[in-house]
Amino acid sequence: MSALNACAGTGVFILSLLSIPASYFFNHLIISSSVEFVLLAGVSVAVIGTVLADPNINTAHGHMTSYWNGCAHYLMYLLMVAAITWGASYRTIGLYWVGSFLMQMTVYIPASLVGKYCSELNWLFLLHMLYVFVSVWACFRVFNQPATWSTSATDVESEQKKGVLHRPADVIFIFGIIAAAVFSVFRGLVALDCPSSICKDYIVNFEPYIKDPSAFPTVQMLVNMLYSTPCFVLMLYGLLVPGCDWLPDLSLVHAGAVAQAQFCHTGASLHTRTPFAHRVPAGQLLLFLTFNLFYALLPQALSYRCISRPAFFTKHTHTHTQ
Repeated sequence: MSALNACAGTGVFILSLLSIPASYFFNHLIISSSVEFVLLAGVSVAVIGTVLADPNINTAHGHMTSYWNGCAHYLMYLLMVAAITWGASYRTIGLYWVGSFLMQMTVYIPASLVGKYCSELNWLFLLHMLYVFVSVWACFRVFNQPATWSTSATDVESEQKKGVLHRPADVIFIFGIIAAAVFSVFRGLVALDCPSSICKDYIVNFEPYIKDPSAFPTVQMLVNMLYSTPCFVLMLYGLLVPGCDWLPDLSLVHAGAVAQAQFCHTGASLHTRTPFAHRVPAGQLLLFLTFNLFYALLPQALSYRCISRPAFFTKHTHTHTQ
């Protein structure tokens, strides 16, 4: 690692920390009630708001997305900068970020175009596309990083000889994946106004937020059904058939996507900006949190299993010693 890389990485980290004192500074200026200070802060906020103007940011989903960007994505960026600075691989955290970013954009842009505030969008909304293009370029850079796991031929052979019944953790994951896939399809049908009584009961008593006019939860459920469900099926196949070396990568991308989706959906369901009629009924809060936490945590646990013990997924013809 060169001194230049270390200095650059340190500089990026220090620059990112300036957001904290800057926010405190402007808040202090406003509280001071000075006309000049308030004007300065107002002009600054107006300039930033003009560039990033988006009426959907004031929705519950928009707030939760901002929280995720400001905390989770911020941490991921710092970890990737640190890895690059020290000459380490950032592929693992990068793949997790890829999934999170793709899920966010796949839901946010279509829902903004068809939701309650679509008529208030203007050409500034196209600035999102610049962010998308730059981030997609970064996604390809992440995928081009070499894999970092290592396995021995002995471990691969012994692990792949085991049947599924001799891998109790994988059996649990298999049943969990099946349940999660069914849950994805079910909520997708709920979003599509399935006339079944069980769907109608679920939308009224458990997740009325799915029919929020902002369209974010509806699009989210459809994305879960159309994209997460096939991922669950592929992961189920990878747990049953040895040598699927693509499964660790897929599990990381999917874990990032589900984490972002569930954080925003669960938080928005309980957010004060969500109309009261669309919030989770108090009597069903425990079941709602149980279902959604299970759906969020299963991909995280599966991803950890895949990258920490990858022998079952390694092909004999590949040598992963780096």
